[in-house]
Amino acid sequence: MAKSKRPISYYFLAAFFGLFVLFLYGPMFVMFLLSLQGPKGTLTFPMRGFSFYWLQSVFEEQRVGNFVEAFSRSFSLAIIIALITVVFSVLAGLAFRKQFKGSSVVFYLTISSLIVPSILVSLGIGILFSLIDLPVQWFSSALAGHLTWTLPFAFLIMLGIFGRFNPAYEEAARDLGASETTTFWEIVFPLIAASVVGVALLGFTLSYDEFTRTSLISGETNTLPLEIFGMTTNVTSPALYALGTLTTIFSFALIGVALFAMKMLSRRQTK
Repeated sequence: MAKSKRPISYYFLAAFFGLFVLFLYGPMFVMFLLSLQGPKGTLTFPMRGFSFYWLQSVFEEQRVGNFVEAFSRSFSLAIIIALITVVFSVLAGLAFRKQFKGSSVVFYLTISSLIVPSILVSLGIGILFSLIDLPVQWFSSALAGHLTWTLPFAFLIMLGIFGRFNPAYEEAARDLGASETTTFWEIVFPLIAASVVGVALLGFTLSYDEFTRTSLISGETNTLPLEIFGMTTNVTSPALYALGTLTTIFSFALIGVALFAMKMLSRRQTK
């Protein structure tokens, strides 16, 4: 039998995917390697020795900036954002299961912030805080800026989740005398728990990595992305690469924990 020839488009797509993977993971791999240099390491190849010197230096006091404090602020802010995002997106998803007066207006107002340039959102929130005579801080104005980014995405996801939710389970619980609160916590929430973990992870990562919407409203202290940006013009050692390596490992570990939790919750649903 004659071998079937693959179309040219197959090789084009394969080459495109290869370039995509190279540009996505290539810089990350280079960063990992350069962060494992010795004390005399520089920002470029060739590598000068091999050690964990720069990884350890991340936790020490820097000549410029402070990695640990910036990470603490970003982590705390991302946790708060994740919790708020989950609560309000679930409530919004429940509310939009039925049409109500003005639902279309509320829907488009909610997602409109996704099409507004992030820098303008940051500028607008900064001006608003100035008008009401409140100082901009990472835990107040930056919190508001991040929510304009995370809530619309989470809202759209919850609409999809509840759009394919079978209401027969709730009706059966009510027929057995369960209250609305009991029905939600005993029936609805266990069925959407895995999706809620995914929404929380999305909110966390969007906030943890956000730069533009924080740039004008973080106050006198920086979150981690702002601290890294500020250090790019001052830090000339592999300490910056080491920070990138550690934060990447942390991100992958967090994703792994979330996926494990989602898998365990999905198993409970099928039992």
